Amino acid sequence: MTIERKPESTRDKILLAAFQEMHKHGYQGMRIDQVLKSTGFKKGALYHHFPSKQALGYAVLEERIQKRINALWIEPLKKCDDPLACIERLFLALDTAWSDDFFYQGCPLNNLAQEMSPIDEGFRERIDTFFQYWQDTMSACLKRGQQQQLVDAEINTDDCALFIIAAIEGALGMTKNHRNKAVYFSCTRELKRYLNALKEK
Repeated sequence: MTIERKPESTRDKILLAAFQEMHKHGYQGMRIDQVLKSTGFKKGALYHHFPSKQALGYAVLEERIQKRINALWIEPLKKCDDPLACIERLFLALDTAWSDDFFYQGCPLNNLAQEMSPIDEGFRERIDTFFQYWQDTMSACLKRGQQQQLVDAEINTDDCALFIIAAIEGALGMTKNHRNKAVYFSCTRELKRYLNALKEK
């Protein structure tokens, strides 16, 4: 009997274990030996897919963190009919999409931005490009709202999108620091007030 090898499965398991380590300890605190221990693989299996710790970190960012945020935020923004209601709904949905433990470890994207952007240009560029993509998508969503007369025609949608993303990441950062989801819901109420102010009068 031959055993079918599944390199994609091996790669995915390594990425998941590395993501969990990075989310808990940061990229710099991620230990390759702990990733291997979690997966049960040998170093050869890891380095077959990822030639360095840096390559592994970039892959976690692009294939785990960015893909998840893309599914949670960006794709829904492309399809929504009422931008302001959609943004509020997506913000609230994180309460069920993420466990409390996940909340208290913070947004993985923002964690990496804070930790690595000042010291690794590769991380900084990748994170900056993704934040810009998120901002552009939200801005386009708000522009559609203006065309439908749901969003104030006078607002600068690029500025508003940037501010909303900053509010999202700030709320998650404060929730992580306080380890109390009541902080997140407090920010939710204030975000709703801001979104209501963007409605077409």
